[in-house]
Amino acid sequence: MDGIQKMSIEFGCEPANESFARVAVAAYAARLNPTVEEVSDIKTAVSEAVTNSIIHGYYGIPEGRITVECAIKGDRLMVSVTDKGVGIEDINKAKEPMYTTRPELERSGMGFVFMEAFMDEVTVESTAGKGTIVKMSKKITSDEQIDDDLSMAVGYN
Repeated sequence: MDGIQKMSIEFGCEPANESFARVAVAAYAARLNPTVEEVSDIKTAVSEAVTNSIIHGYYGIPEGRITVECAIKGDRLMVSVTDKGVGIEDINKAKEPMYTTRPELERSGMGFVFMEAFMDEVTVESTAGKGTIVKMSKKITSDEQIDDDLSMAVGYN
């Protein structure tokens, strides 16, 4: 094996599946023993990526499918969220705070901002009419590592 552990799930673009995706990714990430804050960060980022696929990628396409893939290499969690929806014509514009293509739904336009705030790296690949892939990664500092660092800082061995 190449040292990379992987997981993949596919589901329909129904809004109820957003919570399924974030919990599934958080459960997968648990093998790295993340902190509570890291789990919250991951869940938020995945939630935003999947919601973008549902709300923007598959607007008017009820049979759309979303694929979430995760990989672990060392202490890094990598997540990709893929749809085959309408795509993004201008990625830079879509990443601007407060920009949304669905203002009638009272969308905040902060999805990519949150993804970038909560993950270490975020890249977006998209082709209009063909879909979007959001790739995110986060280095995980396990609870044990924090305990070890704290013990050393206060003089316990």
